[in-house]
Amino acid sequence: MTRTILTINPGSTSTKVVIFKGDKVVYDKELMHPRQELASLSSVAAQFPLRSHALTEALSEALAKAGKDGRNFDAVVGRGGLLAPLPGGTYSINHRMLDDLREARYGEHACNLGAPMALEIGQTWDIPAYVVDPPVTDEMVDKARLTGLPQVRRRSIFHALSQRGAARTAAARHGVDYAQGRFIVAHMGGGISIGAHREGQVVDVINALDGEGPMSPERCGSLPALEVLNLLDSGTYDSATLRHTILREGGLFAHLGTNDFREVTARMEGGDAKAQAVFQALSYGIAKHAASLMPALNGGKLTAVVLAGGMARSQMLTDELTRLLDWAGPVEIVTGLEEMQVMAQGALRVLEGQEAIKEYKG
Repeated sequence: MTRTILTINPGSTSTKVVIFKGDKVVYDKELMHPRQELASLSSVAAQFPLRSHALTEALSEALAKAGKDGRNFDAVVGRGGLLAPLPGGTYSINHRMLDDLREARYGEHACNLGAPMALEIGQTWDIPAYVVDPPVTDEMVDKARLTGLPQVRRRSIFHALSQRGAARTAAARHGVDYAQGRFIVAHMGGGISIGAHREGQVVDVINALDGEGPMSPERCGSLPALEVLNLLDSGTYDSATLRHTILREGGLFAHLGTNDFREVTARMEGGDAKAQAVFQALSYGIAKHAASLMPALNGGKLTAVVLAGGMARSQMLTDELTRLLDWAGPVEIVTGLEEMQVMAQGALRVLEGQEAIKEYKG
């Protein structure tokens, strides 16, 4: 049976809607929301009526043109939001999840609207509503959490959808079950996160948000702690400005004035020595941090290193990373795998009985 699945992904100023019939995209639309309207609202949760109305109108129009209705769908999937840390998988949307998202108990972000929008559609059409691999997916082993300061513990925050989808693709290429394989997966985009996937669990991650790992197009990555304190003591930055710089104006942007990796590689091809030096530091950093996760595989043989995300489209970068990492095992490059597709695949595994549905307990 070919399943039809609706996926909903709220972003900062838009909501992306994609309908899959099997693996085929049959509808793909990005609903733009005026910035001024969104800015006038008191919270992300207050945006729900505006976004819900736009979604309902778009779907009604599309279904009317196709001569279809909600009974033609098997499930709806919303982007997972900022919830309590939880194991990866596909979750049914329940009231506890909605309460945590509405109250922004674990953080406020547009992705918090994915679950309520999906549930509203699910209840209207009488189909199951899910979220898949939220960004707070946490399967980190205890020894990976401790640092040299008891007050500071490492957190599991990473590109869970992208990483798991890419790892499953690589597993299929190698003819192994994802739950039996061992992978080091690097998602390389505006932020870079790297995960150690051991037999279906992401047991350690290089966190994309807490100042860990390599520099990225707009994030600083790991910095010497005492030097950061010196910057604060110098009066050049207050804590809020430095936080913004570390997360939004660091990395390639700080060195080269752009966060567009394509521009960086074009400058390298034009003979820009500074762009070349920064590229070498970036690729070296990615490889170094990926290699640092090898102990998390607990001595088992690595199935593959997996490179994913928008930057994996750069052959210049993937060639260099392959040169630096192929001693560890095969290097697989996974491009073109969109978050919406991974969301649909998560729902499909539940509908086909390949994976048990999970319940959010907060």
